Amino acid sequence: MVNKYMKAALKCAQTALAEGEVPIGAVVVLDGKIISRGHNRRTKKQVATAHAEIEAIEKACKRLKSWRIPECEIYVTLEPCPMCLGAMLNARIKKVYFGAYEAKGRSLTNEIAGANLLNHKIEVEGGVMEEECANILSDFFSEMRRR
Repeated sequence: MVNKYMKAALKCAQTALAEGEVPIGAVVVLDGKIISRGHNRRTKKQVATAHAEIEAIEKACKRLKSWRIPECEIYVTLEPCPMCLGAMLNARIKKVYFGAYEAKGRSLTNEIAGANLLNHKIEVEGGVMEEECANILSDFFSEMRRR
């Protein structure tokens, strides 16, 4: 089932790619069903916080009519940044699955997710369909460098 949801997040990343955005996608899952999707829109919106995870979390909160979504899991194609992990902690998301590991800098995902911030911890599983998730990003950046 994990791969099924990551494949859905990869479809969202493909949507971002088609829009000329950095191809990162996310889906929020509740009780085995995808309840929201998101992809990067920073360039289109010219908003620094328009990350895939933020979009997916906001849609899930609206759908569930609550800023707390503790029974939900989120699947994202790239290891979340500290801002997105903060949003996940605030939303009380149960678990995050991510694909590719962040290539630049040291990973803080496990430290932030398990830091007992806001009296909440998030379970983390990285490396889900890692190769596929990493490839879409490396292909995007290779193409950008060619231009």
